[in-house]
Amino acid sequence: MILNTGNRTDIPAFYSQWFMNRIHEGYVLSRNPYNEDLVLRYRLSPDVVDLIQFCTKNPTPLLPYIDELKRSYRMYFMVTITPYGTEIEPHVPNKNRIIDATKSLSKKLGKENVIWRYDPIFINDKYTLHYHIHIFEEMCKKLSGYVDACIFSYIDLYKKTEKNFPEVREVTREEKEVLAQSFSAIASRYAIKLRTCLENDAFLNKYNIDTSGCATKDKLEAATNLHFNIPKSDMMARTGCQCLLGNDIGAYNTCFHECRYCYANYDNKLVEKNMKLHDPSSPLLIGHVKPTDIIRDAKQISYIDHQTTIFDF
Repeated sequence: MILNTGNRTDIPAFYSQWFMNRIHEGYVLSRNPYNEDLVLRYRLSPDVVDLIQFCTKNPTPLLPYIDELKRSYRMYFMVTITPYGTEIEPHVPNKNRIIDATKSLSKKLGKENVIWRYDPIFINDKYTLHYHIHIFEEMCKKLSGYVDACIFSYIDLYKKTEKNFPEVREVTREEKEVLAQSFSAIASRYAIKLRTCLENDAFLNKYNIDTSGCATKDKLEAATNLHFNIPKSDMMARTGCQCLLGNDIGAYNTCFHECRYCYANYDNKLVEKNMKLHDPSSPLLIGHVKPTDIIRDAKQISYIDHQTTIFDF
């Protein structure tokens, strides 16, 4: 199976010690976000966990544990580095620090296992087209040779996003095309592959942009040099998305970055309340097991196909 940590919160940034405690104890509990009394128990054993995916805005707190983790687990990191200031991303550290941490990850894991996310993109009076194009090139200069690819996407106006960021607007078709053309040319100069996340506009293909997905089966196989035999039931995470994003151990309303465009937080007061309930020694990310909880073992199998073909030689 593939264990995901980043669809609902940022575990490396805020819960690294908890995560390592779970690794040492060999299991983790994950509360169902839509049924609070239902809890899944995942075994954290390399014989069933083929890959751990991290999506983070700050991998720094997890860096001291990477050498220990890589002795037993394969890892795939997507690190989000955007051009926005603290008025948009209140608690994200200085971006140069995140770039340095990303380089450290790359040195330890190889650039094929470290992907840079530049998303979501929105346009306003400060973050203009010119601003995005300029900053994107500056970041490409610093990350060239350290990341395999860059994933970008334009902002989606989820209800949570509209509530926390009411002045934001959609990116127009004309703006999308300008950015796609410019980003493609820049990324090519710095030998960084350019991909999109859930952006299936046909015009993107003419700029040599990969629109097939962020963490799809083929991309994870290429990164790990493995073949995965994945059940169809585990393939589709959401409509239009072919990425392998199931089996997430995070929780909504627990990310203290408090980015205004975030879809995983809808109430910052609840975020602060939840973080106070966090206990690094608990098997749950937030709080503890309740007497009313129904705990079920997750269905876990290794996806690795150990059979080889003539094409593998």
